[in-house]
Amino acid sequence: MAGTIVFICIYLVLNTLLVWYDVRQGLLPDRFTCPLLWSGLFYYGWFNPMLLQEKVLGAIAGYVGFAALYWGYRFLRNKEGLGYGDVKFLAALGAWHGWEALPLLVFVAASLASGAACLMSIRRRSMQIIKNPLPFGPFLAGAGLFMSYQSIFRTMVNLEP
Repeated sequence: MAGTIVFICIYLVLNTLLVWYDVRQGLLPDRFTCPLLWSGLFYYGWFNPMLLQEKVLGAIAGYVGFAALYWGYRFLRNKEGLGYGDVKFLAALGAWHGWEALPLLVFVAASLASGAACLMSIRRRSMQIIKNPLPFGPFLAGAGLFMSYQSIFRTMVNLEP
């Protein structure tokens, strides 16, 4: 149980650092996304090896899915619509939550981001906010925390879904 708590703390600290960096600098540094990904895989490899394959597929699916969006948008519009740090962050969240959780996780993150953009445009009474880049990392982290109860915390304490 103590090892589980250590991994939960690592997950929460790295997510917090990623949110802080993305809000302040518009970046999701590899020095936080990579340890987040590997800590998820190490956790499942050590404490729940039966789920490791699902988590590896989650990391791959998260990376490939957002990389396809990144490169597709960049090819069509000749500019970034999504930062590459977001691609790596979703891969890390896929390592923690598994591939089955990714569609809902992305939907929740996009819903949170859309709601925040609407609230900011209403508050500023301008649609100009929509044209400015909006850091997506905090919304991915929020969606990850939303998904955590089902895919991490319940698994770690061996509760039935």
